[in-house]
Amino acid sequence: MFHLDEAAVHRHLPWRGLIEALRTAHATQPRPFDQGTTFDAPDGTGDQFVNLTAWSPSRLIAVKMVGVFPRNPDLAAPQPSVQGLVVLFDGQTGKALMTCDGAALTYRKTAADSALGTDLLARPDAATMAIAGAGGLAPHVVRATCAVRPIRRLFIWNRSRARAEAMAADLSGEIPAVEVVDNLSAVLPEADVVSAVTMARDPVIAGARLKAGAHVDLIGAWRPDMREADSDTLRRAGRMFTDNAGTYAHSGDVLGPVAEGLIPGTEADFFDLCTGRHPGRRSAEEITVCKNAGGGYLDLFVAGHLWREALAGR
Repeated sequence: MFHLDEAAVHRHLPWRGLIEALRTAHATQPRPFDQGTTFDAPDGTGDQFVNLTAWSPSRLIAVKMVGVFPRNPDLAAPQPSVQGLVVLFDGQTGKALMTCDGAALTYRKTAADSALGTDLLARPDAATMAIAGAGGLAPHVVRATCAVRPIRRLFIWNRSRARAEAMAADLSGEIPAVEVVDNLSAVLPEADVVSAVTMARDPVIAGARLKAGAHVDLIGAWRPDMREADSDTLRRAGRMFTDNAGTYAHSGDVLGPVAEGLIPGTEADFFDLCTGRHPGRRSAEEITVCKNAGGGYLDLFVAGHLWREALAGR
């Protein structure tokens, strides 16, 4: 057994290879069994600790243990808001194979998951991206998206402009035009891809402002009381895709539109799209919406790929 620290996780998981590994896993592997438990902080601060376990029969078992502490970056001695550990086991014998930094794997997994959705559903010529949120995950989402689409212009909106400006400075050498905006709705008519990486309880994406043919990538809103896209978004799209039909229905972005009768549920997930059972986008003018719900099975797919890549490099 060996351990991979944060730097090693990022080094062994370049975006293109990771996205293709996720595509292959969804196309060829059975849906793994996964189960999770989320503990809310007993002092009511909103902090959480999450345990996720996924088991692919005769293959691998992955266990992720991570804390989600949103106020960590504002501490006197700042810390990441997501920290933890992932352990990978042999699925046949139970032998421990690898441990790795949980935050780094989570960032890579989540961003690559969204990028796979963008590659499956967004227009091939998508070149302008708008992102809501400038936390630790957001730059990874942008870079992963750039691995699958020719992004030449990026708009960044965040409730705290200072964080958006810091993110813009970090990405300015990688994307030709990067701009911090104070009004997300004002730039939505220009965006081919709209990603939301927020903790918003009320929608930040105004569907009426979306460009025809846009792809909407919803990453936050992991609880029923959270929502990133308004009703007009789903009214115009008419359907919602997701990474895994078994895990996506815990989000207000799904529960709200279903309760309003805008969608009956998920249209298709990545297992359907990657195997060709569903064609995905119907036209260049269609607005597509994909809910990145995550789940332990994705940690399993990514940890397995990471383990194989690390072994190959040893």
